Amino acid sequence: MRNKTDDARHHRLIYLLSVAQRRLQRWMAARPESAVTPAQAGLLFILGKQDGALMGEAGAALDMGPAGISGLVDRTVAAKLVERRADREDGRAFRIWLTPKGRTALAQAKTSAAEVNAALTEGFTAAEIDIVARWLTSIQDKFPRRSDEQNGADQ
Repeated sequence: MRNKTDDARHHRLIYLLSVAQRRLQRWMAARPESAVTPAQAGLLFILGKQDGALMGEAGAALDMGPAGISGLVDRTVAAKLVERRADREDGRAFRIWLTPKGRTALAQAKTSAAEVNAALTEGFTAAEIDIVARWLTSIQDKFPRRSDEQNGADQ
């Protein structure tokens, strides 16, 4: 029986995960019907569930630090997909709201995500996909964000 370390080394999981993520991101961004970047689509999905989310909440949901979410929101505001407004209760904090153009882009992103998910799961059983999803989710627990990456998350 092979040991788990030998199996992991044999599969080159870090390499495979990195390449898969880069190829999927590039493929999605290059689709002609793609009106938004994958990162912008992620933000739209968050706002589709909780319009008016604090920037820090959106950043945490997307596993981004303050600088990353700020830049993403800036680009998404420039694309007129979202609006940034000061929080009524805390003038230092900002909330993000979908615009009508953002709602349209969200609907397109949902359709695109369904197509991509169908392509990703093609040829695999539901049980196999459950295992892959469980493995990918476990990475977040095994390698949690550092506290210094989360500082300023409510801004």
